[in-house]
Amino acid sequence: MSEKITALDLPPAGELSEATKAYFDKCREKLGLVPNVLLSYAFDEKKLRAFTDTYNDLMLGDSGLSKLEREMIAVAVSSVNHCYYCLTAHGAAVRQLSGDPALGEMMVMNYRAANLPPKQKAMLDFAVKLTETPAKIEEADRAALRQAGFSDRDIWDIASTAAFFNMSNRVAAAIDMRPNAEYHAMAR
Repeated sequence: MSEKITALDLPPAGELSEATKAYFDKCREKLGLVPNVLLSYAFDEKKLRAFTDTYNDLMLGDSGLSKLEREMIAVAVSSVNHCYYCLTAHGAAVRQLSGDPALGEMMVMNYRAANLPPKQKAMLDFAVKLTETPAKIEEADRAALRQAGFSDRDIWDIASTAAFFNMSNRVAAAIDMRPNAEYHAMAR
C-alpha cells in the first residue's frame, strides 16, 4: 500500500490465511479492488472475519430488502454521521445498483431530495431516526413501516443494517479510514 488507509499504524497480521487471500481475490475479481475497509481490518483476521461475516449477511444475505435498499440505508445512515469512507463507497454502490448517478448523489447529501417511493422513504426515515434518536423509537415507528408494506423480518433487517453502519461509521471516523480512490469514479 502506498497510501495510508487509516491514521493508525497497526502491523499486518503477517501471512494472510488462504481463505482471506481467496476473499481478497474475489473482491479484486468482482470490484476491481480490495476495499480499504477490509485492508484496515487485516491486522487481525478474527476481527476481519467477524466484520465480513456480518457485512455479507446483512448486505448480501436473504432479506425482503433489495440490495439497493440496503445500500440506501448504508448511505442515509452514513450521511447523518458524515462518514467519508461509507458515503464514498456506498454512494458508488447506490449509483451502480440504481443506474442513476443523480440518485447516488442525492442519497449522499439528503435522501429527502430524492423522489423515492413512499415505502423506501419510510424505511430511510426509520433508519435515520434510529441513528439520530434511538431512544425515541416506539411502536408507532414500527407500525409506520408495517403500513408501508414491510414485514417484521424486514424491520429487523432495516434496524440491523442501520445499526451496523452506525458502528462502522464510528470506527471509520475514529481511525480516519480513507476510501479507495476508485470509488469516486464508479458508476458515473
